[in-house]
Amino acid sequence: MLEFLSLPSLAALLFGYLLGSIPFGLVLTRAAGLGDVRKIGSGNIGATNVLRTGNKGLAAATLLLDGLKGTAAVVLAPVALGLLGFAPRSLTSVEFARFIVFPMMAAGLGAFLGHLFPVWLGFKGGKGVATYIGVLLGLAWKIALVFCAVWLIVAYLSRYSSLSALTAAIAAPAILFAAGENALALLFGVMSLLLFWKHRENISRLIDRTESKIGAKT
Repeated sequence: MLEFLSLPSLAALLFGYLLGSIPFGLVLTRAAGLGDVRKIGSGNIGATNVLRTGNKGLAAATLLLDGLKGTAAVVLAPVALGLLGFAPRSLTSVEFARFIVFPMMAAGLGAFLGHLFPVWLGFKGGKGVATYIGVLLGLAWKIALVFCAVWLIVAYLSRYSSLSALTAAIAAPAILFAAGENALALLFGVMSLLLFWKHRENISRLIDRTESKIGAKT
């Protein structure tokens, strides 16, 4: 795991962070003439709050783009490192891990951190669910499908979006660990802890039974 501190991984982390910090929810709502999404609802820049503008299309676009920036960071990290001259043309198995695998993981973490704490918005970003799924899609697409399946099942049973995301965020690293993917399990374990921290207000409302349910009018 010390490879995360290598120059290629740190460069990938920065690349992912800059990509992840693009606030698509804010950009899209402003472009549509709906003003600053941070001034309505929860003040969040994610798709759930964009939906509170009444524009379902913008909310869907925000969800898609916030997810894709996580996937793009993972997929494009080796390409970016190659263009910057970090990766040699032919790779041994050890070099493959150093210049491909770990940088991809670092870029995914960077994208997630960028969404949660974007430098352009005073480090006040979204809650990260869509970007989490996007990073998971880039690194372990089968587990991304499991995450979505868990989300849908819990959402159907409880009608709580936040509880669905939190439950899925527990399942993903647990399944990765059970499958022997220890490095990925650790990465998504850290990301899940951050996801829980960003949802701390939702957790308090869930405990108090004041959390809004899916489809409820606010």
